[in-house]
Amino acid sequence: MSRGSRRRRPFRHLTFTLGVAITALLIATAALSLVYTPQDPLAMSITGRLQGPSGAHLFGTDQYGRDVLSRVMTATVISIAVGVIAVGIGAAIGIVIGIASGYVGGWIDEAFMRLVDAIQGFPAILSALLFAAVFAPGIVISMVAIGIAFVPAFARLTRAGFLELRAREFVVAARALGARDRRLIARHIFPNTLAPLIVQATTSFPIAILAEAGLAYLGLGTQPPHPSWGLMLREAQNFLSMNPWFAVFPGGAIALTVLGLNLLGDGLRDLLDPKTA
Repeated sequence: MSRGSRRRRPFRHLTFTLGVAITALLIATAALSLVYTPQDPLAMSITGRLQGPSGAHLFGTDQYGRDVLSRVMTATVISIAVGVIAVGIGAAIGIVIGIASGYVGGWIDEAFMRLVDAIQGFPAILSALLFAAVFAPGIVISMVAIGIAFVPAFARLTRAGFLELRAREFVVAARALGARDRRLIARHIFPNTLAPLIVQATTSFPIAILAEAGLAYLGLGTQPPHPSWGLMLREAQNFLSMNPWFAVFPGGAIALTVLGLNLLGDGLRDLLDPKTA
């Protein structure tokens, strides 16, 4: 098989291709909203309240007359930021714990695993409630709470990879040749655990977006007047009989985003798994 055909092969996978297309649309929308939106997402108009889709407002307006399309586009940036930062927090802490637990073993392994069990007992919503009781609720609280909730998954996945690989022949041979622990981890063990970690990060991204929408819906995430898909749904529930489009578009944005990222994660899992690649 030629190099060019190998390079094109991932895009022959339908699930992966659809996931990439939807994710690319999401990123393009977020990038566009940084420089252009049809209207000011915070501008209110009392005379233009709860209008349906029209030429002036393609997605209609909300209860304050704000353009729903502009707010949906701006909320895309918040969702991506929450996903990236929350997954980054969970991955960074979880991978460090998993490396220490899986490579060192002994009482360190036992202590870290009990810590992971304790973290797993606190879901993101409960963590957000605890943080909100100490600090003011906001987007930062959402990122930290969701990120902490992801730590156990990354920690257990990394630990499992290290437990499997630390006794493999190539690691034993490298150690016999004088490789230090840092080199063994960085050059021989950790690179071989990246594939499942990448898939875990990809599949965690839509969960983070859903969690942020849920926290915003409960008033623990993004605060008004800044737009968030979950916050828009909460605001729309009192006006469903007057303008159902107000809820359809942010809800559709959540559904499409989660679908695209899940397809991307499933496609990556199939492509990176040597049994199905």
